Amino acid sequence: MSFDVDGEKLRQLRVKKALSLRALGERTGVAFDTISKLENGHRPARLVTIRKLAEALEVEPKELLKGDG
Repeated sequence: MSFDVDGEKLRQLRVKKALSLRALGERTGVAFDTISKLENGHRPARLVTIRKLAEALEVEPKELLKGDG
């Protein structure tokens, strides 16, 4: 099952933590090109990926999903 990620929110959180795509990728084990595609809205993400990103960015996974709020 895949979920739509709020790419802009993901990018904002990454930049706020002063992480490059590559650095976030290394921290999470998620390929940097996958993170780039998520930020640009070019692909959905599996829940495991969302959890890894959320943990690295110190937010709840739901904060990375589109339509939250």
